Amino acid sequence: MSEPKQVIVVRKDLNMRKGKIAAQASHASLGAILNYGSYTNEYQYTLDIHNDAVHEWLEGRFTKICVSVDSEQELLDIYNSAMHNNVNVKLIKDAGLTEFNGVPTLTCLAIGPDYPERIDPITNHLKLL
Repeated sequence: MSEPKQVIVVRKDLNMRKGKIAAQASHASLGAILNYGSYTNEYQYTLDIHNDAVHEWLEGRFTKICVSVDSEQELLDIYNSAMHNNVNVKLIKDAGLTEFNGVPTLTCLAIGPDYPERIDPITNHLKLL
């Protein structure tokens, strides 16, 4: 198998500032990893990783590829495709406090980490950010 990676998909139609894009992409990347854990008590969060791709990614180079879509619907289509194919995905909704006029807005998502053979069929058609 190839080296695992994570793909971050960002909405270009929102015209987010660069800092906002970085923050939203960071939320998505970390959120995708946190999908593998749970709280064991009020103060303790434990990652329970029994996934070779995730383990390899965490021990390796943390490869991330940032791509873009042009609409909320495209973002949701990618999200639904990942869910349908049982690929880890985290969809991010910004609260709208600093941009988007106070309206909660879907901004990006992260897929993986997983092997390219599982992620590429979902994201290979997207352009680099």
